[in-house]
Amino acid sequence: MRYVRFVKGAVTVAAATAVCHTLMSAGFAWARDSADESGDSTFSGAFEFLLTTAASWILMPLLLWAGMRMMGEAGNTVLVAVGGLVWLGISGYFTDDIDRAGGHIPILALVAYLLLGTALAGVRPGHRT
Repeated sequence: MRYVRFVKGAVTVAAATAVCHTLMSAGFAWARDSADESGDSTFSGAFEFLLTTAASWILMPLLLWAGMRMMGEAGNTVLVAVGGLVWLGISGYFTDDIDRAGGHIPILALVAYLLLGTALAGVRPGHRT
């Protein structure tokens, strides 16, 4: 078992999660500000909200892949695919929590995602340890 791969995975998942969480916090604040500026009319801030959500969902698998590749690890398909889908679920489920001033995804959910991502980083398809 290569423990170094798990450490690299933990660092990558933590960094990618921090980036995407920060992106969502800032983007949702942008959407709230846009809605306030337009007098809170119907669908005001919707474009900003959807753009932020889509950017986070697209960015997470890219960051997971790039982070592991920068650390010299190949065979990251499971981490990228499952990690991206789980992020989609977590960030989608906790959208209301992060979409309020000073809000964030609950720490336990973030820790669970970090632990899952770390475990997934150790999986290499077609490779026996």
